[in-house]
Formats: sequence, C-alpha cells, structure tokens
Amino acid sequence: MDGVTANDQEPPPGERTTEPLTQYVQRANQWVRAFDGRHPLLWDLLFTGFWSTAALIDYTGGGWRNVTHNPDAPGPLLLVLSLGLSVPLLWRRTHPARVLLVMAPFAVVNAWSGAALQAALLQLVVIYHLALRQPLRDLWWATALMLTPVVISTARFGEGEWSQQIGSHLTSLGVAVLIGVTVRTRENYTEALEDRARRLETERDQQARIATAAERARIAREMHDIIGHNLSVITGLADGGRYAATKSPERAAQALDAIGTTSRQALGELRRLLDVLRDDEATRPAERSPQPGLTDLDRLVDRVRDAGLPVHTTTEGRAVLPPGRQLTVYRVVQEALTNTLKHAGPGATAKITIAYGDRGAVTVTITDTGTGAGTGAGLPSAAPSGGRGLPGMRERTALYGGTLEAGPRPGHGWRVRLHLPEEPEQ
Repeated sequence: MDGVTANDQEPPPGERTTEPLTQYVQRANQWVRAFDGRHPLLWDLLFTGFWSTAALIDYTGGGWRNVTHNPDAPGPLLLVLSLGLSVPLLWRRTHPARVLLVMAPFAVVNAWSGAALQAALLQLVVIYHLALRQPLRDLWWATALMLTPVVISTARFGEGEWSQQIGSHLTSLGVAVLIGVTVRTRENYTEALEDRARRLETERDQQARIATAAERARIAREMHDIIGHNLSVITGLADGGRYAATKSPERAAQALDAIGTTSRQALGELRRLLDVLRDDEATRPAERSPQPGLTDLDRLVDRVRDAGLPVHTTTEGRAVLPPGRQLTVYRVVQEALTNTLKHAGPGATAKITIAYGDRGAVTVTITDTGTGAGTGAGLPSAAPSGGRGLPGMRERTALYGGTLEAGPRPGHGWRVRLHLPEEPEQ
C-alpha cells in the first residue's frame, strides 16, 4: 500500500516478538533505585534484616557444621558472631571503613575458633561499598584486614594450601572491588552527562534571552526611526498647513493630503514591523515587503522637503551596497533629517553628501544650518532622556565596523558623518 513501509506493518499475532528480558531487568533496577532514593533507611533495614536472618538461620539450622573446623563451638559464641558479622551492614553505605573495622574482630574470632561461619563473607559487601565511595588507596589496608582471618584459619587448622586459600579469597575481593569500581565509573559518567545537560540548558536559555534582548533592541530602533521621522514630517506639514490656511487654502489642502499619505505610510511600516510579534506567525502569509534602501532615499528627502526643510543631495561614485548596509545608510539619514526638522529652527537647510567606495564602502555626511548651539541633526543634549536617536545610529554603524561622528559645526548648525569600511574579502 502507498505510504506504508515494512516497518510500519504490524507482525501477525502468532509472530509478535516478546519484550526482551533485559528490559524487565532494567525496569526492576530502576524501581529498586527509585525506592532506595525515596526511603534509604527503610531499604537499609530491609537489606540488613535479610542478611541477619540468613546468618541466624545458618546458625540455628546447623548449616555452619558442613564447613566448620570446630563442630563443638559454643552456641552463645556463634550467636554473637552471626550478629556481629551482619548487623553492622546497616551503616555500610555511610561509614564503610568503620563497618569493616567493627566486623574485623568478629571475623578474626570466627577464624580462630574454627567456627567458619559463612556470615564472614558479608565483608565483601562492605568491600564493594569501599570501592564505590572511598578513595581506592583504602583498599590496601582493607585487603590486609580481610586476609588476616584467612591466614589465621590456614595456620591454625592447616586445611588446604596457602596459595589456594589466599588465592580464592583474593579472587573474591577482586570481583567485589571490580563491581564497585564499575558502578562508581558509571555513576560518575552519568553525573557528568547530567551536569553537561544542565549547563547546555542554561547556555540555551541565556542565548535565548540574549537573542530576545537583541530582537527587542532592533524593534525599538526601527519603531523609533519610523515613528520619530514620520511624526516630525507630520508636525512640519501641520504647522505649514495652519499658516497657509488663511492665505492659500489650496496649499493647506495639499498639506493635509501629505499628512494623510505620511500617516498611512507610517502605519504600514509599523504593521509590517509588529507582525513579527504576532502569535499566529506560522498561519498567516509571510510579509514580503523589503526594508528601506538607497532607492527609497529620494522619497524620504521629498517628504522632508514637503515638511518645509530644504534639502540638497550630492552623490559620488556608484551605489553597490548589500541590503543591510543600505538600511543603515537610510536610517542614519532619516534620523539626522528628523532631528533637523525637530530642532534646527526656522529657516534651516540641510545637505546630504554620499560618497560610495569599493566593496560596500560608503561615507555619508549630513549637515544643517540650524541656529543656536546644540541644535541640529545629532542633538544629544536636547534629546529626551533615554532617547534612542544617536545611540541607535551608533549601534547600526557598529554592526559593520563603521564609525559615526556627530557634533556641532563651527559657528552654527550640526554635522553627522557616517563611514562604513570595505567589506572583508571572503
């Protein structure tokens, strides 16, 4: 059938595969670990109780007589030895070295008396926890402590060869240590992976916050440029239309038409900009209107002229700039002319000089003839507190490794100079 692969088809009922046994073992292991994590004391009590019961059964049931060297060992001694070799297991995880030291005298007495209780093998559990939790150098004295009863038993009762007795016990010790080191290595590896995952998650969240802050800053710059410029143009047109209303109604009507056109353009730009904040981004058609560029400079200058500011433009060289640099040039010119409209005063004029170089290099100079100190295109002192005009221009310029200079001209007026260097060779 179309769209169905062999892997998607279910096997016939008679051919269904059973769940591997390893998955059952893993689930049981996970359940035991989870139970131990929630109730560590209860688990220790169950574990110690089980082995203490086993040791007492070995004593009361007479099973110890099958391997003992001294069948006539007194009962009270066997009882004390059984409990002394099993009850300390309750603290095996928190204090394994101390537990082994506590069990050692009972193991020595067990070997010296010839009782040879199998409960002495529970010391291997403590050796496992030593290898799991303590420095590996502690295993040297622990090994010597474990072999002492073997040496005593072999020397006292002389059963078997020395190499055979010591070799078998060393093998048991080695297995317990190997299991402890393996589990310890796995736990360390798992902790390292979890720590790395936490750090990666933290870095991801930090990168997301940085990206969000950068996007908010970009939107703030664009909104400042769009709203600031268009409101300045509208203000200029409204002032001109008010003066022309009494003398030339036709000029007043033209000013109102220009105000309407400018307002609609500003609203359209704002809608395109704020669309990126909508939640239904994936369900609506993508907005394909390009960002302003060099081809839009003429319309920008015309709007400023309509608002009452005479602007003279001079261009040198051939305009070959990528879209990002074009937007930077456009926004810097827009911001400079907007500030001139706001602050240069009546009778001011502006001049724009654009010099294009090779490989995306460009130098733009905007000057005005505003009256009074601290007025004009840059206007850092007269801008409202927290304004984004000059800082926004500098941020845009810094993206391309350029420089932006803004300051008063000798005598009167203001000058803004933008320079974007050549693009590095790929």
